[in-house]
Amino acid sequence: MNRIGIVTSGGDAPGMNAAIRAVTRVSCSRGIEVVGFER
Repeated sequence: MNRIGIVTSGGDAPGMNAAIRAVTRVSCSRGIEVVGFER
């Protein structure tokens, strides 16, 4: 199984939500599991 993790700095960053959404949508459409890390 392929996986990709998404980590951000936690600060305000314009366009970050759109970037995370784009990575998640493309990854899911290609059968790659997306893992988010908290803290």
